Amino acid sequence: MKPAVSSPADPLAQLTEIRAIMERSSRFISLSGLSGVGAGVVALVGAAGTHFYFQERFGARGEYEASGFGRLLSSTLAERLAALPFLLALAAAMIAAALLLAVFFTVRRTRRDGRPVWNGPARRLALALVVPLVAGGLFCLRLYLSGAVELVVPGLLLFYGLALLNGSKYTLDEIRWLGLTEIGLGLLGLLLPGYGLVLFAAGFGLGHIGYGLLMYNHYERAGAALVSP
Repeated sequence: MKPAVSSPADPLAQLTEIRAIMERSSRFISLSGLSGVGAGVVALVGAAGTHFYFQERFGARGEYEASGFGRLLSSTLAERLAALPFLLALAAAMIAAALLLAVFFTVRRTRRDGRPVWNGPARRLALALVVPLVAGGLFCLRLYLSGAVELVVPGLLLFYGLALLNGSKYTLDEIRWLGLTEIGLGLLGLLLPGYGLVLFAAGFGLGHIGYGLLMYNHYERAGAALVSP
């Protein structure tokens, strides 16, 4: 008696499965959406702290338009240098807090999914993000010292958006759309220099929270099916 011969598998299904496996091995798909939410909350707190600092340092009673961030736009070099230590310390604290939250939530997700944390795609993603971010940070620091304060926030948003676009090929597709959103807000900031702090809160704060929740509901929420990038 001849053994039963199993019917050949659907070639299209096999190709789809192979493609999904290759994409999973080349992309860091365990990036947690809660990391974005945490980073957004940190950015909103930082923006609020910066606002109150500017109001205290540069503000003038009864002159809202000439106070705070608006006053910084026309500040002297001495005034900008006096404010620089606070701004650098706040930026360092925000970056550290956002990174700690990103590591915590992402490690928790990778352990739950049984995937390695620091694999090839994760290293490529980190490198793709670091180079534009470091270059953009140094460039914006030079703008600040040169007196082009109105270009600092648009520059930060533009370089961050470009970094996300650069790294999006190594992770989830939502990162690409977040990058485009940041670039759009950065360009808007060139037209509305007096609203730099508001656009900072919108891009780094609300943008991260919105896309973070979208990613969490799509990929991580209980019962949600993981869709390959």
